[in-house]
Amino acid sequence: MFDIWQAAGWRVIALPRIGHDPDLPVTANWPHLRRELAQFIEHQAPGQKIHLVGHSLGGFLSLMVAARQPALAAQVVMLDSPVVGGWRSHSVAMARTLGLYKRFSPGRVSEKRRFQWPDSEAAHRHYAAKAAFARWDERVLRDYIRCGTEPDPDGASPQAVRLAFHREVETRIYDTLPTRLGVLLRRHPLQMPVHFIAGTKSAELRQAGMAATRALVRERLSWVEGTHLFPMEKPDETAAAVLHCLGPART
Repeated sequence: MFDIWQAAGWRVIALPRIGHDPDLPVTANWPHLRRELAQFIEHQAPGQKIHLVGHSLGGFLSLMVAARQPALAAQVVMLDSPVVGGWRSHSVAMARTLGLYKRFSPGRVSEKRRFQWPDSEAAHRHYAAKAAFARWDERVLRDYIRCGTEPDPDGASPQAVRLAFHREVETRIYDTLPTRLGVLLRRHPLQMPVHFIAGTKSAELRQAGMAATRALVRERLSWVEGTHLFPMEKPDETAAAVLHCLGPART
């Protein structure tokens, strides 16, 4: 996707990972993650308003930065990052308070996720054999292994790799999903366009509901065939859909 956007004239910058800075830990409602993204933008594009494009976690953080620091954002494109509001948001908050959220949080899976392999090809075979990853474009899966793993200092050989995004951080992110986005947006009304691109078969979108998202984006809603992970499944179509939202490059 980055290649396609760059070919269209856009400069693309992206955090390699988030949530791993001990000075900006993962806490409830992600204030430090928002600050980490904002600091990255200020460092990479000082004095500029940039176009924020994010999938899932990235979309939520983009929205949070745009609301709290509008001087950084020209517009936002959220890829299957449905805003959870109303009774759904309240239900998540109550479940967390009562200690019940862990029962249905994706963190149940991530905390047990395999994270070490003897080499990159073994990691590729591991993911390619999984049903969800089998739907991915092969180019994306190769990039996922190349960019998403790092040398494993505890491995049995110099070729050993591990996940670069630590499963403990991933789990903590899942378990601290923001429940106050609605409050944030009421206190800080957005001053720029917000687009939403949804996956036609996204289970996450069905669970979260679309009411709050539709109210936010209005007519700036479009769809790409696929699940919640449609950017990995259909990268060319996703890149084109994002370009349609952004309009002509002005950089």
